[in-house]
Amino acid sequence: MLFSSITFLYYFLPVVLFLYYLLPGSLKNLWLLLASLFFYGWGEPVFVLWMILAIVLAYIAGILIETYKKSTKGRWIFILAVAGSVGYLGVFKYADFFMLNLNQLTGMNLPLPGIGLPIGISFYTFQIISYLVDVYRGDAGAKKNIISFALYISMFPQLIAGPIVRYTDIEKQLDHRQIHFYHFGNGISRFVLGLSKKVLLANPLGEFCEIVKGSSDLSVAYLWLYGICYALHIYFDFSGYSDMAIGLGKMLGFHFIENFNYPYISGSISEFWRRWHMSLGSWFRDYVYIPLGGNRVPMGRFCFNIFIVWFLTGFWHGAGWNFILWGLYFGVLLVIEKFWLGGYLKRARIWNHIYVLFFIVISFVIFDGTDSGRLVYYLKAMFGGAGLPVISKELLYYLRHYGLLILTACGASLPYGKKIYMRVKESFRDNKLFEVAESMGILILLLIVTAYLVDGSFNPFLYFRF
Repeated sequence: MLFSSITFLYYFLPVVLFLYYLLPGSLKNLWLLLASLFFYGWGEPVFVLWMILAIVLAYIAGILIETYKKSTKGRWIFILAVAGSVGYLGVFKYADFFMLNLNQLTGMNLPLPGIGLPIGISFYTFQIISYLVDVYRGDAGAKKNIISFALYISMFPQLIAGPIVRYTDIEKQLDHRQIHFYHFGNGISRFVLGLSKKVLLANPLGEFCEIVKGSSDLSVAYLWLYGICYALHIYFDFSGYSDMAIGLGKMLGFHFIENFNYPYISGSISEFWRRWHMSLGSWFRDYVYIPLGGNRVPMGRFCFNIFIVWFLTGFWHGAGWNFILWGLYFGVLLVIEKFWLGGYLKRARIWNHIYVLFFIVISFVIFDGTDSGRLVYYLKAMFGGAGLPVISKELLYYLRHYGLLILTACGASLPYGKKIYMRVKESFRDNKLFEVAESMGILILLLIVTAYLVDGSFNPFLYFRF
C-alpha cells in the first residue's frame, strides 16, 4: 500500500487514527501492530508470515543475548542471530543475483530460485541487527514485551522505506509517549508536504526520465538533463517518503530522526553523505565502519575500511552490479577527498558545489543503470563519445513542457525557500490569521495532490525494491 494512494489517505489512515485515539493507552501498541501487519500484507500477505518469524526469532535472541552476554554462549547466540538476519536478507534479496553470476562464471545453467522480494526487508532487517548489536554491547536492554518489540520492527510509517530507526532512539516512546495537539498538527503538515514532494515533483520527474530512456534521440545535453532530473526524482521520492514517515510518527506520538538535510547544497561528497539518507549513513558508521577501525588506522587499512563500507552500501541498495559500482564509485571519491581534495574543497566556495553536483549526477546515472550496455552507452554519450549532437530538437520540445517543473524542483531542493518561510512565520508569531492561512495552504495542497492521484497513473516508489 502506497502512502501516495487514495486507499491509504482516505480509508486506511483515518480508520487507524480514529481507533488509535479512541482506544486506551494499554491497547494502542496492539492496535498499531495489527494495523502495521495489515498495511504490510495488503499487497503480498504471505510475506507477513516471514516478517513475523523474523520478529519472533529476534525477540528470543535479544533475551538470550542479554541473559548470557557475559559468557561464550551469549557471544555465540549473538553471532548466530546476526548471521541469521544477514542470511535471511541474503536469501530473499540476493539468491537470484548470486545464482545468475555463478551460471555466467562457470557456464552452468542452474535454475534461478525466483524468490520474491519482501517489501522493506532491507530496512527492517537492519533495525533487527542494530537492536541485537545494542543489546549485546549493553547499550540497550532486551525488550520483554513482545507486542512493543514487534511494533518497533513493523511500525507502518517507517516500515517500507525508513528512516532506519534505532531501538535506542524510541525505546522509551514505545511504552511511554505523549500525544499533543501541536505535534499532531505539525505531523499533518509534514506528511502533506512530503506527499506533495512525491506526487507533484518526484512522479512527473520520474515520468520524464522514463521518456528519455525510451528515446532514440539522445543528445549530450538531453542525457545530462536526464541525469539531473533523475537525481531530483530520487531525492524528492525518497525524502518525500521520509517526510511522510516522520509526519505519521508525530501523529502517533513518535519522534523519528531526520533522514535528509538538503544534500544538494553540499561542498564535498563527505558532506553530501552526512545530509543524504542520514539514518543509513549513521548505521553503517556505527555498525560497520567504526568496528572495522574507522579512520584511526594506517592509510591502507583506512582505504580497506572505506571500500568495504561502500561496497556494502551499494549492495544494500539492490542486487545488481550497477549498485556495487555506485557504492565503490563513492568509496573512490571519499578516499580522494580524504587524502587530496579535502583542504581545497573547503576553500573553493563555488567550485566545490559544482564538483559535488557533477559527480552526484553521474552517480545517479550509474544507480539507474540496471542494463549494463545502456549504462556504458549513456556515460559515453554524456561526454560526446557516442557522436551524438550536443542539443537535439527533442530536448527543446521537452524543455518547453518540463522546464518549469525542473526549475521548481531545483528551487525546492535548496533550503532558501524554507528559510524565507520560517522568517515570515516568525514575524507573524501568535497571529491567528497566519495560522489559519497556513492550515488552509496545507489543505489546498492536499486537495491538489488528491486531484493528481485521482487523475494520474504514474505513481511508482523507487525504494519499494529495497
